Amino acid sequence: MGNTLIIIRALAEEATTKAVLDLGIALMAIISAFMIGLIIGGSIIFFAKYFVFNRSLSKAQTDANKSIEATKLEAKQYLIDARAEASKIRAEAEAESRERRNEMTKLETRLTQRAEVLENKIDSLDDRERNLNKRDKEIEEGLNRIEELKKEEMKKMEMIAGMTTEAAKASLLEIMEGELSEEYAIRMRQWEEQVRQGADEKARDILVQTIQRNASDLVSETTVSTVSLPSDEMKGRLIGREGRNIKALEQATGVELIIDDTPEAVTLSAFDPVRREIARQTLNKLVTDGRIHPARIEELAAKAKEEVEATIAAAGEQAAYQSGVHGLRSEVIKTLGRLKYRTSYGQNVLNHSIEVARLAGMIASELKLNVAIAKRAGLLHDIGKAMDHNIEGTHAQIGADFIKHHEKSPEVIAGIAEHHFETGNTSIWGFLTSAADAISSARPGARRESLENYLKRLRDLEEIADNFSGVEKSYAIQAGREIRILVKPEEIDDLAAMRLAREIVQKIEETLEYPGQIKVTVLRETRVVDYAK
Repeated sequence: MGNTLIIIRALAEEATTKAVLDLGIALMAIISAFMIGLIIGGSIIFFAKYFVFNRSLSKAQTDANKSIEATKLEAKQYLIDARAEASKIRAEAEAESRERRNEMTKLETRLTQRAEVLENKIDSLDDRERNLNKRDKEIEEGLNRIEELKKEEMKKMEMIAGMTTEAAKASLLEIMEGELSEEYAIRMRQWEEQVRQGADEKARDILVQTIQRNASDLVSETTVSTVSLPSDEMKGRLIGREGRNIKALEQATGVELIIDDTPEAVTLSAFDPVRREIARQTLNKLVTDGRIHPARIEELAAKAKEEVEATIAAAGEQAAYQSGVHGLRSEVIKTLGRLKYRTSYGQNVLNHSIEVARLAGMIASELKLNVAIAKRAGLLHDIGKAMDHNIEGTHAQIGADFIKHHEKSPEVIAGIAEHHFETGNTSIWGFLTSAADAISSARPGARRESLENYLKRLRDLEEIADNFSGVEKSYAIQAGREIRILVKPEEIDDLAAMRLAREIVQKIEETLEYPGQIKVTVLRETRVVDYAK
């Protein structure tokens, strides 16, 4: 049994080995067949592609040959066309070259002809120059001969006249100078008279139209410095115990109270008109209220100050509105409003400024100038009077310096600074503002003048005239607006009278500073001087 199993196992192992060998042989056969198939298939594909490539290569060669032939033919045609075009261009160039050669030939011919003409002219000029040189020599010889003859004649004339040449020249010049001086003076007189008549007529026409268009009342104002009291008992209450009330009032308002023997009245004294107005209103409120003590005084003084400041601002705005001046800054408006409490010779300065603005606008309209600038300069021309008690200088300069910080127009600044002719140079705006100022202030009744100033004006005018040589007596008349001068006839003739009148005019312009117009009359000569304070 065991041997049988061994034999069966051996037979099985042999059968297995044989099967494995058969399987390996079969696999080798399959692989060999696959490799042979790959070789045969690759060969077929190679030969097929080779055949196709050869056919494509042959066709490409054929097409390339055809293209090369076509290109050759086209190149030949291009060459033929290029040769034809070159021949055409060569022919055109030869034709143009022939034309240019012909033109150059013609130009050369013309230049040659001109050169010949110029040579002929040069020869002619040379001949003329030689002739002129010859004539110059002849003329020079003739002049020398004339000079010699002149000297001989002068010697003969000196012998006959008994005077040297220099003495004769001096005598002749003296005679001519006298005649020319007299003729010049006469002509100057005639010209000045013509100019004066024309200017007077034009100025008179403008001023008459301006004054007629500006109708305003003549109001003479005075600064209120007296406050009425209901009774004398109120004076004691205002003074208070040991004068404490009056001290508190003076300290709060900056105004001095003068309580004298005047019944039922108190006088206020202050250099600043605005402070004086604040004190007046404070005092009226105290009298009306009846409660008079330091605390109440300070309270009412502060309230009165606020009311006055509001009144000042309103007055400035109203003045600008009435004058037709717009765009003023608030500082300028307030300063302008302070003129409500300022007077000049009894004339309210704010009302005067409004009137000057209107007059300046009318004059500017007649002269075809800028009306807005003229009104602005006229309204602000006296604004310096609102500050002249605090700042040194004339009110015109103070006002101009103040307006420079708030106004961009140089014409307005010039009108303010020059309206009293204090700057040396005066523009048209200075003259215009000065004329409007003079019209407003010089009308009868517009201003008052103290007796002392009136007499001083007359004395100064007469002293200026009396100091001139040849003046016998002078008289200032018509409130100092005219001065009549009597001269010594043996020393002053008509021409000298004209010169004397002009010199007196210049002296008055340099010395006096009074408003208005002054007429200077010497014999029959009249000169008019305009200047303003």
